[in-house]
Amino acid sequence: MNMKTLTRSLAAFACTLLCTVAMAQETFKVKVDQPAHGKVTVTPAVPEDGIVKAGTVLDVKVEVTDEGWVFDSGYYLSMSGEVFYPTYKESMTPEFQVTVNTDIMSLGASIMEAERLDGHKEIQNVVYAQPGVKPLKYDVFIPDGAKNLPGIVIIHGGGWSSNTEDIMRGLARELIKGGKYVVASIDYRWLGTRDGDKTPNSMNQIIEDCFGAILHIKEHAAEYGMDPHNLAVTGDSAGGHLSACMGTLIEKVGDGGWGVKSGVYEFYPTYLPEGMNIKKARKSLMAIKAAAPSYGVFDRANLVRFASDLDEAGQKAIAPDDNIPSVKKRAIPQYLVLGTLDRTVKREPIERYVENLKAAGQNAELVIIEGASHAFFDWKPDQGTKDTFAKYGVTYAADMLRFFDEVFYK
Repeated sequence: MNMKTLTRSLAAFACTLLCTVAMAQETFKVKVDQPAHGKVTVTPAVPEDGIVKAGTVLDVKVEVTDEGWVFDSGYYLSMSGEVFYPTYKESMTPEFQVTVNTDIMSLGASIMEAERLDGHKEIQNVVYAQPGVKPLKYDVFIPDGAKNLPGIVIIHGGGWSSNTEDIMRGLARELIKGGKYVVASIDYRWLGTRDGDKTPNSMNQIIEDCFGAILHIKEHAAEYGMDPHNLAVTGDSAGGHLSACMGTLIEKVGDGGWGVKSGVYEFYPTYLPEGMNIKKARKSLMAIKAAAPSYGVFDRANLVRFASDLDEAGQKAIAPDDNIPSVKKRAIPQYLVLGTLDRTVKREPIERYVENLKAAGQNAELVIIEGASHAFFDWKPDQGTKDTFAKYGVTYAADMLRFFDEVFYK
């Protein structure tokens, strides 16, 4: 080895050593917020200045201290690698761990009124498939005494790249009021590699996840007190798009592949019950009798930037507005809501989607909500989101139920 090579090697080693030392000494700031009506204990304790060594594992325990209140979730708020804004990561159990690998803007718990759990039971984290790193799961909300009730499947939003089914638990608890419906809230793969998958996920695969989840729910409907032959779907934002897909794209469920053959773009559900072929799966999904896609994206022009990996025919195949069935072939009544202050989705394409539904003979209802912005059906730990849900989500969940009642209880 000559001197020049040796010098370079030593420099590279020194750089590696310095970087390793720097990483070992790296710290992040953690802020612990104590909830009203409860207490959060963190071990090891976070110092007053909040400075915690990178890689530290924090054991978190949540206790409810006041009568009439119950645990809702534990959480931490941080910048996420999936999206470019702070997001909540929640635990549905009162004891959980957090590994400190970024600044944590808030570590705490959501405590809610005990009455929110009255009159029903909840089954959490039912895994229906695992096509990649992340297990795909759903939660079920079952009214007391449920027997052969119509089902409502909720699909969460988050730009197809964040959140889980947990964010829709507030809506689920509203939709089971009155004891007329069993509700399931589902999760799906995220776009790209945000789940940790080496191979990027595409929009068509997310749609296949949703179809697979519904087939799994139908397979276990008797356990949940649900009628597998009478289902509705709803969702907000990205979930608005996906719930509209569940209503409009059933005819495209098949085993012809995705663009393998010229002009053939079919959805093969991520999960199929044992012994069920694709033809039977497509027929089974006809149990979806109504949809309530809230403030979603339904047209190809506005879906393109989220599906740039698909060709034009593929983009058309994932757009509900391009695939509305004629009412003579299959009725799929739809209920849509949009706030006047929504800056995430545009009003004109949604109105055009409603017009196209009506032109196909479908019953479609669009409710414009004065003063509402985006994502008011979401439920998150912060009080602002809860207040928005109380102001708009509760009212229009009740109106959604009115619409579903007209379909299933007329």
